Amino acid sequence: MFVYMIDKKLLNHLESYLTDNRKALFKKVISERTKHFTVVLEDISQPHNASAVLRTCDIFGVQELHTVENKYINRVSKYVAKGSQKWITSQRYKSDANNTQICFEDLRDKGYQIIATSPHENSCLLQDFDISKKTAFVFGEEAEGVSDYTKENADGFLKIPMVGFTESLNISVAAAIILQDVTTKLRNSTLDWQLSEEEKEALYLNWIKESIKNVDKIEDDFYKSDF
Repeated sequence: MFVYMIDKKLLNHLESYLTDNRKALFKKVISERTKHFTVVLEDISQPHNASAVLRTCDIFGVQELHTVENKYINRVSKYVAKGSQKWITSQRYKSDANNTQICFEDLRDKGYQIIATSPHENSCLLQDFDISKKTAFVFGEEAEGVSDYTKENADGFLKIPMVGFTESLNISVAAAIILQDVTTKLRNSTLDWQLSEEEKEALYLNWIKESIKNVDKIEDDFYKSDF
């Protein structure tokens, strides 16, 4: 198990730059964060779509987002993300010819099953999905959907039931529907879905740093004065 090492003195020092209300808000939001579910965006071409999913992860408390960049570079639109990029932990896979494979191997090492969101013939309906396993939901390219590699290597498929003429949803809408459903069920379950105390503390420190201007200089000055 990875152990987060936090400098308590530094944490206490940086806390002094925040109001009590801000610190209380951080702790409240962190208490609702989860890594039981995560999201994988595979070759999303439109920044507004990727940014909307990022924002959705923040809203529903999904702490980690993974972006696979085989064909397209993942970009964040600050007008769509609304600052949510500061609060979500993002991992980019962009250095290899098959970044999808590397991403899946990394996630499986962390205990996740890979579930592709696709109207596949063997897809599970959202209302029937078993939330008990750690799950990475994969959303694919806007026009083509998830890649052939994902279809061949996913542990399962998930779809949102539809009764109209239109056969698909915009990726950001689909992500919002799925995450709202599964996180609601998760919070109503008896599963151990919250972050560990070490993860909460590390995230808290990171958010504090995100909130302070010139934090690098403040941190440098702190360590200089401490010697």
